[in-house]
Formats: sequence, C-alpha cells, structure tokens
Amino acid sequence: MNAERVKEYRERARLLKVLAHEVRLAVVDRLASAPATVGELAEELGLEQSALSKHLALLRAAGVVEDERKGRAVEYRLLIPCVTEFLACATQAIRERISLQGGLSPTGGKEI
Repeated sequence: MNAERVKEYRERARLLKVLAHEVRLAVVDRLASAPATVGELAEELGLEQSALSKHLALLRAAGVVEDERKGRAVEYRLLIPCVTEFLACATQAIRERISLQGGLSPTGGKEI
C-alpha cells in the first residue's frame, strides 16, 4: 500500500474515532437540522455545558463542526453535512443486521 493511501486510511480512522461516541453522534444529528449554541445543545441533549464543550472541541478539531462567536454565545454548525449520509447508512445496516439476527448483537451486547 502506498504512503498516500495509508495517510488517507489514517485520516478516515481518525474521523471515525471522533464520531464513535453517542454524545458526539447526538450533536451531529442535532446540528444537521440547524446551528445551535452550546447552551441550546446542552439543554436539548440534557448535558452539562462543560462536558458538552469537550465533545464539541473534539468535533471541531476533526473538522466536523465549526464555531462562531455571536455576542456572548458561541454557535456551532455542522461543517460536513455529508457525514449524516454515512450515519444514515450505518443506521440502516444496524437495523438490517438486527432484523436478520432476530435482535441479537454479533458481540453479545458488548462494545467492540
């Protein structure tokens, strides 16, 4: 495998690692509909602002979201909306697997 392909796979894995958390997936899902401030996201997702800010920082560093100061508030928006297409595909694959396996997870309910 050439160095350029290795670099591409490494970046893909980095993005997937950032997305591999239920809070960050919820943030992406919420921001797909409209930009929101940290306060709005925290209230809607039922999270403390400090914890949410850490997740937003990871998403921002990965280039998934961007922030913009609006007065005293910081508003976030989804920078790469196509990520929602990938997540929709993942959801479809999970539903199909569950349907085919009668609701059993291939890992026995354990995370991989």
